[in-house]
Amino acid sequence: MTGRLPHLVRSDARDNRARILDAARAVFAEEGLGAPMREVARHAGVGPATLYRHFPTKRALITETFAEQRRTCHTIVRDALADSDPWRGFRHLVEQICELHAHSRGFADAFMTAFPEAMDFDADRERTVRAVAELARRAQKAGRLRPGFVVDDLLLMLMAHRGVQDVPRAARLAASRRFAAYLIEAFRAVPGDAVPGDPVSESAAPEAGASPPLPPAPRLRSAYPRSTPDPSSR
Repeated sequence: MTGRLPHLVRSDARDNRARILDAARAVFAEEGLGAPMREVARHAGVGPATLYRHFPTKRALITETFAEQRRTCHTIVRDALADSDPWRGFRHLVEQICELHAHSRGFADAFMTAFPEAMDFDADRERTVRAVAELARRAQKAGRLRPGFVVDDLLLMLMAHRGVQDVPRAARLAASRRFAAYLIEAFRAVPGDAVPGDPVSESAAPEAGASPPLPPAPRLRSAYPRSTPDPSSR
């Protein structure tokens, strides 16, 4: 009888940990990273002491909660870069990153925010940005992506995409896909676009009714705060 006790304790601990992570995914997905730890414990059906025994800080809980999404993000970037068609790779990256964000307000918050050093989402975002820059270079060279596109346009897009979280859950994914489809069409090169490298006369006036050139893209990456309040204090 006594020989079974350690096994039962370990089994209970594993079950509690799994319930906490399931609860955290659900709570952070709907409420974002501002949700308090006590709400996660309540949702998991465990006491605060049990939660903190497994995850001493909120940073630790968030890091483990979104481990699978981070792995998925790495796969999306890798597959997009490996695609022999750069425009298709670019499209798929935009579509799948939007879908990943649509599933969880918390993951979108972590991805878009320079979070404390225990969470390496900043590196995930930079990896995605570098992939977009490389895919954009290839797609522009192939004449498929607007020559005016710059990598910070992706970050601007993801900032706007966060509004999808306000859509009712049942319609959220469809709204995200529609948003991504509109953005991809906006990025697509169209007849009359200047081809990268083609000289454009400074004195050339736009034709009547022609759309004005896009304003310079804001430097969004440099606008991110480099530190945020410690979430473990919440």
